Amino acid sequence: MAEKSKVPEILTACRFYIGIHLDGSDERIDAYFMECQGFKRSQDVIEHVEVTPQKWGSSGASRGRVVRTKIPGNSKSNNITLKRGMFVTSVLWEWFAAVEAGKWTEQRRDGDIVIYDQADEESARFQFFGAWPVTYKIGDLKAGSTEFQVEEMELAVDEFLRVTKQ
Repeated sequence: MAEKSKVPEILTACRFYIGIHLDGSDERIDAYFMECQGFKRSQDVIEHVEVTPQKWGSSGASRGRVVRTKIPGNSKSNNITLKRGMFVTSVLWEWFAAVEAGKWTEQRRDGDIVIYDQADEESARFQFFGAWPVTYKIGDLKAGSTEFQVEEMELAVDEFLRVTKQ
């Protein structure tokens, strides 16, 4: 009997892990994030314009024809926003405060974003490099609310890349 071909699985947005290790933290995992946004890598478009000697139009114009060509420029990665339920630990705030105090070069961190399939196996891995916190925000407070307090941090990243499994 012929072996059944494996059908590709569409990954769900709820099965992920983000790993960043911060200085001063003695926890095995620094944070459990509930939501992550902004994962985008793009290239600038450079438009090259030149005039060719080619004649065009029904009148056989003596002027050349303008030709536009688009070519890829520099690549860039957007900032990443991470949200989590607020913990007693202040490790994220301390990271932000260290950058704010002018020590941003020592605070740059690399991290991994791993997305799992329904069988709980790693199916996609992305890495980001040179991350440092740009903003730190906590959610609004309201008497009588039963929601978790949310802590949000936006990270500037140098690069965001998809990598193959090792």
